[in-house]
Amino acid sequence: MSIKILHAADFHLDSAFAGLSGEQAKLRRRESRQLLERLSNYVNQNEVQIVLLAGDLFDGTTTYRETVEALIDALSSMTARVFIAPGNHDCYSARSPYATLRWPENVHIFRSREIERVELAELGCAVYGAAFTDAAQEMSLLEGFTAPEDGLTHLMALHGDMNAAEAHYNPVTREQIAASNLDYLALGHTHRFGGIETAGRTAYAYSGCPEGRGFDELDDKGFLCGTVDREKVDIKFIPFAKRHYRVLRVEVTDQKPEDALQAAMPETAALDLCRVIFTGETDERGVDIKSIEARYASEFFYLELRDETRIRQDIWAHAQEDSLRGLFLRELRARYDTADESGRRQAERAVRFGLAALDRRDL
Repeated sequence: MSIKILHAADFHLDSAFAGLSGEQAKLRRRESRQLLERLSNYVNQNEVQIVLLAGDLFDGTTTYRETVEALIDALSSMTARVFIAPGNHDCYSARSPYATLRWPENVHIFRSREIERVELAELGCAVYGAAFTDAAQEMSLLEGFTAPEDGLTHLMALHGDMNAAEAHYNPVTREQIAASNLDYLALGHTHRFGGIETAGRTAYAYSGCPEGRGFDELDDKGFLCGTVDREKVDIKFIPFAKRHYRVLRVEVTDQKPEDALQAAMPETAALDLCRVIFTGETDERGVDIKSIEARYASEFFYLELRDETRIRQDIWAHAQEDSLRGLFLRELRARYDTADESGRRQAERAVRFGLAALDRRDL
């Protein structure tokens, strides 16, 4: 019997959205709560039977009451059975919302570091999970676990780190997954979907986060949905984010930076949060970040500009002049020629500021 599941994680509700204006951050938190209703509608419209939520639904132990209520309302309206495996940001404790509030009957919260089994005879499956009970979990929760050969489909929700340099967040290994005898392991913690992987007979994946929160979480975000049985796992990534973080590298050599930005601007700019990095060669004035920002900021939800251009090589030709300008350029060129990449950027910035001062103009 195939079971239709939805796997999501890392909502990080009530994130601070540092770097945005107060109004923008407030809007993003409100949109995060609205995502929950959208997710509930998707579950019901697509006849999902089991929802696996693999932790970090909240960004921290302190949450707005309206946020928790929005999550409870969304989950209660789902026609599916819902399983939550708390992670390091939303760990289970006597003071957590998972313990202090009443949750809908269709929601099961794993509350212990010991793996728990919930059998759903009507669906021919068993769902397993465990919880972080502190912000750190240095021992693997999956170590030593093997699902029995009982003819049921075996699913698990778990928050854990398969790429752990240090064992702080439930370090999980491929060997442990292979030994688990699970049909599907729904993981949380990594904020990027990296594909459906297999270890032994067990399929596993990180769903990533459903909405990016910074420029380390770029492009499409969403969740996983599909069918699982003892013979086959058919699960796909579903893009679901309302807004996207994007980093645009804009080449400005031999053209106006404004024109280059206009050509690179995505159609969804009004919804997106974009970091634009200007590259290429310019004259000694560089890119006028302030004026470009003033002109284009209103066309983006959020716009951040960076100037990583280089000065044109012909500017150094003036180093041969018998003048204060030539002397200044000769000294900077000597530093430039012996510097590493970082030192060269500093030397180029010094050229721009120095020439602006010599020419008595603003930079």
